[in-house]
Amino acid sequence: MTGHQRPDSEILGSLPGQPELMGVLYQRHGAAVFRYLARRAGPAPAEDLLSEVFVAALDSRTRVVAHDSGSALPWLYGIAMNVLRRHFRQETARSVAALDPGMDWDAVDARLDAEAKRGQLRSALTALPERDRELLLLVAWEGLTPAEAAAVLGIGQVAARSRLHRARRRALQALGRPAPGRPAVEMTTATGKEMPA
Repeated sequence: MTGHQRPDSEILGSLPGQPELMGVLYQRHGAAVFRYLARRAGPAPAEDLLSEVFVAALDSRTRVVAHDSGSALPWLYGIAMNVLRRHFRQETARSVAALDPGMDWDAVDARLDAEAKRGQLRSALTALPERDRELLLLVAWEGLTPAEAAAVLGIGQVAARSRLHRARRRALQALGRPAPGRPAVEMTTATGKEMPA
């Protein structure tokens, strides 16, 4: 079976002795990793950052452990997240803080197809703690399962599901929408004063 026919899990297991298989992973997942980088840093920096991700992956090929799903994407997204952090630290050091770190708002606009929603979504996402925001974006934008996103972030699956639920609820509240199946206000005090959900 050629490298192109082998599942990711087998390729990851063979990488330490066959580094040339990284090319197969690049062909399979390079576009997805590029989109991940472009949404956070913009398309121009993403091109350079993509090469950094695969160089770092090649350097760490002896330490990779395949995710339960068998996909190499959680591993590659984890490396991409570290590359982005380094990139933003360098950008901050260069005093290029004009843009929101970690977000490409043009990609958000394209997703919503409505310029009017940009500010609301920005507020909702920036109101979330960074770790919850990253988890939500990995699942919503990158299409990872909560278990795969947990592997990227180095947290347990139960913690990931809990954080994801909390992040979705907080984002919906920030957008002025009640969480599905819940009223906007859950309870009142004994004096009749409303308590937020």
